[in-house]
Amino acid sequence: MTSSNDSIRTALEKFKSDPVLSKNIIHSRTIEGKKASYTKFPKELHSSIIKALSAKGIDKLYSHQREAFDLAYSGHSFTAVTPTASGKSLCYHLPVLQSILEDESSRAIYLFPTKALAQDQLADLHELIEASEESILSYTFDGDTPPGIRSKVRKSAHIVLTNPDMLHSGILPHHTKWVSLFENLKYIIIDELHTYKGVFGSHVAHVIRRLKRICNYYGSDPVFICTSATIANPVELAESLTNSKMELISNNGAPAGKKHFIFYNPPVVHPTFGIRRSAVLEVRDIASMLYLEGIQTIIFAKSRVRVEMLVTYMKELTKKKLFDETVMGYRGGYLPSERRKIEKGLREGLIRTVISTNALELGIDIGQLQACVMTGYPGNIASAFQQAGRAGRRQDEALIVYVAQSVALDQYIIEHPDYLLGQSPEEARIHPDNMFILMDHLKCASFELPFSVSERYGEFEVQELLAFLESEGVLIRTTEKWHWMTDRFPASDVSLRSAAQENVVIIDRTHPKETVVIGEMDRFSAMTLLHEEAIYIHQGTQYQVEKLDWEEKKAFVTEVDVDYFTDANLAVELKVMSEDEKKSLGDSEVTYGDIAVLAMPTIFKKIRFTTHDNIGSGPISLPAVELHTSSTWLSFQVPEGWSEAGLTDAMTGAAYAIQSFIPLFVRCDRMDIHVVPQVKAVHTNLPTFYIYDSYPGGIGLCEKIYSRWDSLLNEAANHVKTCSCEVGCPVCIGAQEAGMNMKNNVHLLLQALAGGGRECHMN
Repeated sequence: MTSSNDSIRTALEKFKSDPVLSKNIIHSRTIEGKKASYTKFPKELHSSIIKALSAKGIDKLYSHQREAFDLAYSGHSFTAVTPTASGKSLCYHLPVLQSILEDESSRAIYLFPTKALAQDQLADLHELIEASEESILSYTFDGDTPPGIRSKVRKSAHIVLTNPDMLHSGILPHHTKWVSLFENLKYIIIDELHTYKGVFGSHVAHVIRRLKRICNYYGSDPVFICTSATIANPVELAESLTNSKMELISNNGAPAGKKHFIFYNPPVVHPTFGIRRSAVLEVRDIASMLYLEGIQTIIFAKSRVRVEMLVTYMKELTKKKLFDETVMGYRGGYLPSERRKIEKGLREGLIRTVISTNALELGIDIGQLQACVMTGYPGNIASAFQQAGRAGRRQDEALIVYVAQSVALDQYIIEHPDYLLGQSPEEARIHPDNMFILMDHLKCASFELPFSVSERYGEFEVQELLAFLESEGVLIRTTEKWHWMTDRFPASDVSLRSAAQENVVIIDRTHPKETVVIGEMDRFSAMTLLHEEAIYIHQGTQYQVEKLDWEEKKAFVTEVDVDYFTDANLAVELKVMSEDEKKSLGDSEVTYGDIAVLAMPTIFKKIRFTTHDNIGSGPISLPAVELHTSSTWLSFQVPEGWSEAGLTDAMTGAAYAIQSFIPLFVRCDRMDIHVVPQVKAVHTNLPTFYIYDSYPGGIGLCEKIYSRWDSLLNEAANHVKTCSCEVGCPVCIGAQEAGMNMKNNVHLLLQALAGGGRECHMN
């Protein structure tokens, strides 16, 4: 019988010997495995827990699990950062169960970023509790929890598994119904810490501050246990999120098998425009080879359309077999029962190939597969590590194939594999001091408990802000306290996914008799993402916007299956409100401050997924919207010999290159930030590149870019120069019908700015 390791080695040989596949392998690298580091059970560990672990075949702990138990047992909050499938859940299950077995009144809250993950962890926890033969009650509490169960959860659940949205709107505002939980809360578990970044993380930071405030009111002081995939600043993020001192556990004691990485670049099919063969078709061919070799594989694709395309392609291999389910898709939009069935099939090895969006990137238990194929760069190193970590059973070898697309970041990484393998993942940043977010949660906190006239809120001095809310008619002050005085329920007006109020609600009308709200979006983003005829993607499912009611703030969508996405043009007017910091960069000047953005959408384009061809366009009729946010801008003198038209073209291409590379410097989505080139800016009277956060008040992205303009310009210049196209393409400067000298002019401009203003002469 062929072993797993033999199968992987056979596949590697096929890659290297196949004349078609081998010529597209740009790099290959092997990362050696490691042995496990074990420790004995702690002497304090309850005999019932030892019995439960023994039933699962566990007779000792990994070193990081023991370290976690010791820290938690001694009352220290900590963050555990270890790879996928390293047994992180025992880092919190053991101290929580120990606490309950020592004191039946003890309580714990488990926070997961999604309902699916909470359900998955509940099953794992129930298995452990049943094996212990103890009476410990654990329940999920979310929007799907039946009303009849909710009362039981409030009164008697030892462990409540929920998500930040439910904690924010369904638990904290009703804390008087949860007295037994808050009086006895010993542990707060925050799983998948790395997902709490940007706007969402900033909101959750305030939900945690409100939770701590209520705990303090009821006399409890819980320990925080955070677990995370690898990020550059886990302690900083955990401390910002919880406003608590954290210890770090980073020495992973779990074993790891050898991992073989292949960096694969599809062949160029249009040299002039730098277009490569579809990454989806290349993934199909690679995955088919792995399937026929009997290798259990997970394929990651970025959208529902790509998942379903690949499922269709792969099922060609099994179409002659009745009731064959060895190839399956997995994405948002599937029924929960269907997803559970797929997860079970993966764990049991019945499914040989699964094609998924990033829905399987988080810690849902699907066992450990043999191979992972990534259709393009997932957007950040942490996600890439998570995806790669899905392959490799304990001591077994694994194969990870990264297939690049014809876009800037993908092509950069295929040429610079050390960016992915040779450095730590990005930092994850939050900004709880965003005034829009802070004020929203200050209202929620005021509703939950009155503020005393000397009280701080977390690390914030808020008395002046409370006085402002009084002037707005929201609060009333007595001698000692600020009281909520309206009949509004503030938490219902605050979305954890947006920095602005007055969001546009997204309503699915695919089935007219079952219209349902599937999301919401701030109005500034809605202009470009929810205009009529826009393609809106939610949980991997594509929808077309049929109607946008701007006055009522409602977007009506229906599900579609198309091979394009939409991209809208904004006519943007910028006004500098304040300059907070300024410095020189050679002959250029770099500034950080606040700006007002007056934006009006003009037209939208339909862009094909595989080739980025423009296949249609249309007008957008919406009023202008003003956004106040943070920005950094770079101003420079007009280079000698450049015409205004030539400089305009070069700055447009340079702005595209800069925006493409910003995710290398700050962990964000490409749409979290905007780059606007102005040949003669009103504020500076000079050619200026403005970069601004897409969210009201800003979320700290531009502040980080301000200190790294030189690196950003260097990366963009080098990438444009080394791009294999002749005159400019979607990989480097965004142009598809560029003039012969445009690519060169963009490179000259970026190089001159990166070098501090050296001369550059237009060609």
